[in-house]
Amino acid sequence: MTTPGPTPPAAPAASAPRISRYAAFTTDPRAGNPAGVVLDASGLSDDEQLGIAARLGYSETAFVLPGGEPRTHRVRYFSPKAEVPFCGHATIATAVALAEREGPGEYVFFTPAGQVPVGVEREDGELRATLTSVMPRVEDIAPDDLAEALAALDWPAADLDPEYPPRIASAGARHLVLAAGTRERLAALDYDFERLRALMERLGLTTVHLFWHDPDTGVFHTRDPFPVGGVVEDPVTGAASAAFGAYLRSLGFVREDARLTFVQGEDLGRPGTVTVTLRAGDPRVRVAGTAVRIPAEAED
Repeated sequence: MTTPGPTPPAAPAASAPRISRYAAFTTDPRAGNPAGVVLDASGLSDDEQLGIAARLGYSETAFVLPGGEPRTHRVRYFSPKAEVPFCGHATIATAVALAEREGPGEYVFFTPAGQVPVGVEREDGELRATLTSVMPRVEDIAPDDLAEALAALDWPAADLDPEYPPRIASAGARHLVLAAGTRERLAALDYDFERLRALMERLGLTTVHLFWHDPDTGVFHTRDPFPVGGVVEDPVTGAASAAFGAYLRSLGFVREDARLTFVQGEDLGRPGTVTVTLRAGDPRVRVAGTAVRIPAEAED
């Protein structure tokens, strides 16, 4: 009779990923755009990443893996419903999270949309990140698709500002850019969620980027419906801001060298400020902002 040997120890359970929460484009954890950040996404499957993003409920969560060289990282972005190719506010949040751990400086993110350099500096005691977009593109939208977008938004065509033509713009993700004729039109956002989602999925859009230009201050006020991500509105959008900067330059509304201020989130009670810089001779767009960790007691 064989005497059984000792029972081998059970394999240790995989540790749960550490999830950090940041508010981007603000220094107030109750403002700006909240993002989840997982600095070590090793071993997480696509379904697990999507599940984490869905549980957090933020417009996007960033998942980070080493890129093979110092200060290089592979980054993926998930909304509560699907993976997106690029997310600006989660990039800003991730860069600040990395700078808190590794120090300010230059980073390179390898994203599904392409390579995105990000620099982080400390200004007045706050960490401020600047991403450089992939090559942007601006294209026309078919009249029937525009009519469907306006119908889903419940915007009469007369509510658009005729100075700014509708376009689809991309700098890592595609956005339909529409100009409101008045601040009141921009504030009164109440749209058909499923109808707009269906159009956006067919056109491969990440958000619809709505804006109003204040002629007195020069500031652009913006909003981004995001039904394809499973949320009504993305509070402050870096990817859309990059695409919008490309749109403004492509159509000649700003100089080749320009520094622009976009204000977003006001109508949601989560105001944030995005700085967009354009450089002559470089078609890429630079998007800058701060980010701050969200303490548990500050979460919605």
